[in-house]
Amino acid sequence: MGVRRFGRVNWLGLRTLAWREVMRFMAVWQQTIFAPLMTAGLFVMIFSLALGQGRGEVMGLPYLVFLGPGILMMTVIQNAFANTSSSITAAKVQGNIVDTLMPPLSAGELLAGYLAGSVVRAGLVAVVIGTGMVLVTGRGIAHPGWALIFVLLAALMLGGLGILAGILAQKFDQMAAITNFVITPLSFLSGTFYSVQALPAPFDTLSHWNPIFYLIDGARFGVTGVSDSSPVQGLIVCVAVVVAVLALAWRWLDSGYRMKP
Repeated sequence: MGVRRFGRVNWLGLRTLAWREVMRFMAVWQQTIFAPLMTAGLFVMIFSLALGQGRGEVMGLPYLVFLGPGILMMTVIQNAFANTSSSITAAKVQGNIVDTLMPPLSAGELLAGYLAGSVVRAGLVAVVIGTGMVLVTGRGIAHPGWALIFVLLAALMLGGLGILAGILAQKFDQMAAITNFVITPLSFLSGTFYSVQALPAPFDTLSHWNPIFYLIDGARFGVTGVSDSSPVQGLIVCVAVVVAVLALAWRWLDSGYRMKP
């Protein structure tokens, strides 16, 4: 794992790894930035045409206005997870993970470098989709600070989960299983398209055990000023989950767990 250094940071190595992670997705921006915009647009079009006028208001908001923050955060979540998970899994499958592990980078520097790519990618996606959302709905952002905080927490949480998934997976099939059976259901069943207040018991209670629910609900509060739960409660839950996820990711990177190709 390289030379351990206490009280010092290998800024050159950290900056190089972060730049590599950013340029890795920017090299295919049509897939990583433009494609999510198209997907979000299709979601909005389908739901607005199929349900928008007949659905009426949700939590006092027109359905399209209610839907926008959920679509934005779902896209941010998927892209933040995909950036770190695909980077580590591809490096392990191709056998070049050693190029990342050999330089004198500590576990914390590896963690920060990988997360930098997820944060930048999630931020770009959020800006692009958020701008489109404002133009389509004709409404501004109610609480920009809250929206920014939850987008950042989403990038850190799902970027960290992507690192864990990339470490666990030894081939692309295993990564696809984690994405399809864990990340996608959690993001879809978290109030993206509906208010959890409309769910019958015990599903309304179970939704509050899903940390992604608080990410989406917090972003909805930031954009519209309306939420299912207290944004302060959501902030506490999300920060706690981020700390736990990143601590585990740091531990696995520090020990080299399952990092051999």
